[in-house]
Amino acid sequence: MRLIDTDNLELYEFSEEQIPFGRFAVISHRWTNDEVTFKEYRRGLKKDSTGYQKIINSCSLAKSRNLEYVWIDTCCIDKRSSAELSEAINSMFRWYQRSAECYVHLPDVSLVSLGPDRRAPNLLVGSDWFTRGWTLQELLAPSKVLFFDEGWFPIGARSDDDMASTISQITGIQTYDLNQFSHLRASVARKMSWASKRKTTRPEDLAYSLLGLFDVNMPLLYGEGSAKAFMRLQLEIIRKTADKSIFAWE
Repeated sequence: MRLIDTDNLELYEFSEEQIPFGRFAVISHRWTNDEVTFKEYRRGLKKDSTGYQKIINSCSLAKSRNLEYVWIDTCCIDKRSSAELSEAINSMFRWYQRSAECYVHLPDVSLVSLGPDRRAPNLLVGSDWFTRGWTLQELLAPSKVLFFDEGWFPIGARSDDDMASTISQITGIQTYDLNQFSHLRASVARKMSWASKRKTTRPEDLAYSLLGLFDVNMPLLYGEGSAKAFMRLQLEIIRKTADKSIFAWE
């Protein structure tokens, strides 16, 4: 696992045994065409990009909250390596669980547009973040999730009553699952329903983004298509659990 030091902005690599759990923040965001890859970050490129500014803002925020490191998928994973990408995706849910905090950046939300009669949580309605496949685990796995608008102004925390109520209405996820997610409590069918209307850029990611949610592991085979990927996911879930509600999904 690679992490960015919030003091010097350097990338550091940690083995599984060395990962400083509880001392880093994870960043949840929508990818744009202007992100900074691992290779570009190492070479000091694209420092004038919005993707680089996102990294800087993330580190500044984490440092102000006394955290030593930040993890963001754009530059902390070398996606040129299929083996590394597969390992990261199979480990991601656990990384989110063991982070200190998750910062959700919503570039399509602005507190400036908040009228005198509107509550900040209402701004979440309509945000594209809630439609994406990968953001489901980013919403549920971390112990603390904080939401920020386009300018990194705080909107609220997942644990706030009004925020949890609004997020529940948007996602269909009960508030007790939002703030106390358990692999054992939520049935397979219920978890599948949470993911059913979400989208991913690559078709296979509809299945791969759910590995952590169902506490299973499997190799990534980009190019196999969404149907085969989802079938493999179902087989892994069947091996893992006796929950028959999985057969309600095709």
